[in-house]
Amino acid sequence: MPSEQVVGRLDDVPALPAARASAQAVESSAPPDQLRDARRIVPIDNLKAVLVAWVIAGHAFLAYAALGGWPYDEVAETTLPRGVELGLEIIIGPTALFVIGTFFFLSGLLAPASIARHGSAAFIRQRLLRLGVPWLLFTFTIWPFVMWVAYRSAGHQISFWQALEDRQPFLDSGPLWFVQILLYASVVHALITWGGQRHGVRARGTTLLLTAVAIAVVSFVVRLWFPARSQQVFDLHVWQWPQCIGLYALGALIAGQGWTDRVPTRIARRCGIAVLTAFAAGVAVIALFDLSDFEQDDVPFLGGWHWQAFALDLAEATLVVAGSVFLLAWAQRWLTSRRVRLTRVARSAYAAYLLQAPILIGLEVAARTFEWPAVVKAVVIAALAVAGSFGIGWFLTHRLPVSRRE
Repeated sequence: MPSEQVVGRLDDVPALPAARASAQAVESSAPPDQLRDARRIVPIDNLKAVLVAWVIAGHAFLAYAALGGWPYDEVAETTLPRGVELGLEIIIGPTALFVIGTFFFLSGLLAPASIARHGSAAFIRQRLLRLGVPWLLFTFTIWPFVMWVAYRSAGHQISFWQALEDRQPFLDSGPLWFVQILLYASVVHALITWGGQRHGVRARGTTLLLTAVAIAVVSFVVRLWFPARSQQVFDLHVWQWPQCIGLYALGALIAGQGWTDRVPTRIARRCGIAVLTAFAAGVAVIALFDLSDFEQDDVPFLGGWHWQAFALDLAEATLVVAGSVFLLAWAQRWLTSRRVRLTRVARSAYAAYLLQAPILIGLEVAARTFEWPAVVKAVVIAALAVAGSFGIGWFLTHRLPVSRRE
């Protein structure tokens, strides 16, 4: 890996020879306060930041959408025009199928090196602290509090305990639902490798194809009992587990093949074509069946013995596998800047994701006093929420004394 693409902490970098050599060079020449900024893969950091920003902005718009997707829509004082909402559904909808899967893919791709470096026990402890503790705090305190504030701002006289106990699903974790699933996948992965057993496959196009087929088939079976968008205790999103676990497993199996440095050009190109094909097919289905009211028209697509359900599963599997790989390749080509300020902000992506809920809800509550059109509110809130989440996240992770104790 070129030295200009190595920035950040050692924890997230696969143990590739070039990466190790570059890391040793950094350690021998960099001042102590810069060592924690060394040895991290810039394109992956930047890609995570772009995806988190996209999620935050998307939530800002979905708060005012009739279809929903961000819980503030339960008390929203205005809604987007139908034409605008349909456009958002076409743009945001497909990405919603694979953005979370991309996080799992990247985590699986980087996890084997971290387990090998620190050991399974240390890896599990680190995951419990980084993923488990925030999820617990969020589920039992932060998320019910921000939803209590949202309901109170809309005139609903509910208590904090009602916001905690009465929300559906029970013990809703809001946007952190996927963090607990990632924790489970990481712990199981570490336990499997506890005895030094490591499994890998050679990364080929057929590997991606088989992964997509497996995700589609398992998704169809799981959704016979847990349809898409169904709710479970702790907001488990069981219907999305095939995608999440499948992408994590794919990343872990092909780790060490050099994809963190460079995705093969031919595979990246084919994945891009697959994404465009799946997207075009989805638009064609919407136009062919005149699916203008997704709340009523999408029921056969969500699960059950319907051809529409299997069609959606195939499209989702294609998007999540091909899309994740294509996004990684795209980041390796275009998101390579190692400017200090940019990379430090990018490394605050996880903190920004955690902060988005109170910041978004706070801005949405504040915006209730303004008689602006929903589109204006969504645009303003999206910009402020992205800037605020990353700005505060950067401050917490890079400026507070406790954040430097690594």
